[in-house]
Amino acid sequence: MPDPTLADLTTLRLGGPAGRYVPVADADALVAAVTEADAAGESVLLVGGGSNLVVADEGFAGTVVHLVGGGVHVDGDACGVASVTVAAGEPWDGFVARAVAEGWVGVEALSGIPGTTGATPVQNVGAYGQEVAQTIARVRVWDRVLKGQRTFSAEECRFAYRHSRFKADPARHLVLDVTFEFHAGELSAPVAYAELARTLGVEQGERAPLAEVREAVLGLRRGKGMVLDAADHDTWSAGSFFTNPIVDPALVPDGAPSYPQPDGSVKTSAAWLIDHAGFGKGHGLDRPGARVSLSTKHTLALTNRGGATTAELLDLAREVRDGVRERFGITLVNEPVLVGTSL
Repeated sequence: MPDPTLADLTTLRLGGPAGRYVPVADADALVAAVTEADAAGESVLLVGGGSNLVVADEGFAGTVVHLVGGGVHVDGDACGVASVTVAAGEPWDGFVARAVAEGWVGVEALSGIPGTTGATPVQNVGAYGQEVAQTIARVRVWDRVLKGQRTFSAEECRFAYRHSRFKADPARHLVLDVTFEFHAGELSAPVAYAELARTLGVEQGERAPLAEVREAVLGLRRGKGMVLDAADHDTWSAGSFFTNPIVDPALVPDGAPSYPQPDGSVKTSAAWLIDHAGFGKGHGLDRPGARVSLSTKHTLALTNRGGATTAELLDLAREVRDGVRERFGITLVNEPVLVGTSL
């Protein structure tokens, strides 16, 4: 059986072949594979769920290390707080489902997000008013520079909006496992996101049963094409392609969402900017032979309609980015990692 291409390993279903493909099932095998490649002077691409990667059509000339193993270990459960260590290769949504079933509070609004747990601290994954930074206690990594294991506390991870020390220096650290600390309960963390609160029929800041929050989030995500479904091309994406920009308040257009930040800046909505710059849902589908478009359910997702190339997807991304910049003077930044290519 031939080795998979990057198109086989990514949710966008895009990307060419790997120079060398190495599947690994646990942290020891991960460290061994990367150490061997480093010693040989080979470039390394680590792939878990492939949900945050845009890989060039030419592929990746180095070693693709594919992490396919997981596991969850409950380290302790005392005084109503559970300490839970999750292997990097554990599928994220499966872990969230278990957390909800066990009554571990704090990740229920992160339901339906594809990918593996090891990827979540890298960009401080968040949605519907929650971020993993709110429950992560520590992250254990392999440091490719010091050639040894290190453990970072949550504070040492330097979490910020879709950012961390691991994203700032992406080639250095391999996440081996993530330890979370959860308060136990039947009700969720306070519901911080207005759309989710409306769906649940509660006020922002109120709580709701964990299982109801999970189902509400899954429903909202499905309605936006953000829950993987092989039969739905709107889910052939890397999720939100652009981050919500954080800008000077004077740059926020009239009518755009505005969320004040501690430093005096404002976070606004990339989806609003895209839509109001003239790029509606399904933009691109009206072109002859269209193989890429904005999702028909959500303007923030760029999708492969089948048979597309990475070059075509990035042409669409540039069209949207440049159109928003021309209309509003705000430059959108891609959220997925670009491998072998750029905007």
